[in-house]
Amino acid sequence: MPEPWTYTLSIPNDPRAVTICRRTLRLILALHDLPQLTEAAELLATELVANAVHHTKGPAAIRLRWSDPVLRIGVWDTDPGPPIPAPRIETPLNLAPESGRGLTLVEGCSDNWGWYTLGTATQPPEGNGKFVWCELTTAA
Repeated sequence: MPEPWTYTLSIPNDPRAVTICRRTLRLILALHDLPQLTEAAELLATELVANAVHHTKGPAAIRLRWSDPVLRIGVWDTDPGPPIPAPRIETPLNLAPESGRGLTLVEGCSDNWGWYTLGTATQPPEGNGKFVWCELTTAA
């Protein structure tokens, strides 16, 4: 059984951070021999980091935690307010909104997801704000 591990990457409020997080995640999963999780993990991390960068004004951080067979992807941001999934509206694909679908994708593509507010502390991802997370499980 592989040993558990955790990585945390602090990011500025900059749209380029989304690409940096995605590429870092891909490298980490490759180095830990978890290529089967890469595609879904990249999609989920992209949505969570993009939400943090787009909807808040402060810094953020992404945390990857592996404990066989679960990969947890979490993103901290400075806004303590709850993440709000887009309402489910049945529309043709070409009429679907261009934004606001991130948490719907997270809900649909992960095995589990949630969020919680954080109290006062000095270091992200343990500072004020919220932590939104999702999990992917490898096939047994």
